[in-house]
Amino acid sequence: MDKEQDLQGRVALVTGASRGIGKAVAANLLARGASVTITARKKEPLDAAAEELRAEVPGARILTIAGNAGDDDSRRETVDRTVAELGSLDILINNTGINPVYGSLMDADLDGVRKIFEVNVVASLAYIQQAHRAWMGEHGGAVVNLASVAGIRSTGVIAAYGASKAALIRLTEELAWQLGPSIRVNAVAPGVVKTKFAEALVAGGEEAAAAGYPMKRLGTPEDVAELVGFLVSDASSWITGETVRVDGGLLATGSL
Repeated sequence: MDKEQDLQGRVALVTGASRGIGKAVAANLLARGASVTITARKKEPLDAAAEELRAEVPGARILTIAGNAGDDDSRRETVDRTVAELGSLDILINNTGINPVYGSLMDADLDGVRKIFEVNVVASLAYIQQAHRAWMGEHGGAVVNLASVAGIRSTGVIAAYGASKAALIRLTEELAWQLGPSIRVNAVAPGVVKTKFAEALVAGGEEAAAAGYPMKRLGTPEDVAELVGFLVSDASSWITGETVRVDGGLLATGSL
């Protein structure tokens, strides 16, 4: 089947999709033929993203649901409305992530650390639970969790965030084992990608930030989206429990 239509008839839910990686993933899935629910906290940027996606992919079937990924009622509404209005839930992309804590863990605000784990790890698991109950448990599906190279190797700067992504990687492996064979669960681990979320990491300039990458450039949201699209397609039907790096070769250098 042509890659551009290899997700025809499937329904995806992408969290944190009003901009950046989440929006690029939604665009990729729509271009492959999927119907997509996009969700994020604020309605206005979410609606703006949907307009842009419809212009980019004419005829795209998009449902927008504003809500907080950290709130159980919001997650339930998002999943239930997706199934009710789009007809199924075959693909779940856990993209929402936060990082309000920088620097030494000895000085870290513990409420901030708790919030990071609540959103980056617990909410991802909760979304998978909801998707399993509403559709995937009976019909199967594919899940991709957005991790980070910071979850594979220590940074010293975004340590709490990295610890949460390491937990998400382990969660991915556990769920792949528990939910197979009908549900595949994988993760992707990007390096620094040019998004608003990563602005603090490239404060010294993009060229300087990219100097340590073998590919000599930072990633784009589309670099990540293409990998996610592959991992939820039938082309990856024997891949589960994996965390695939998309980092321009950064970890291959032995540093981060």
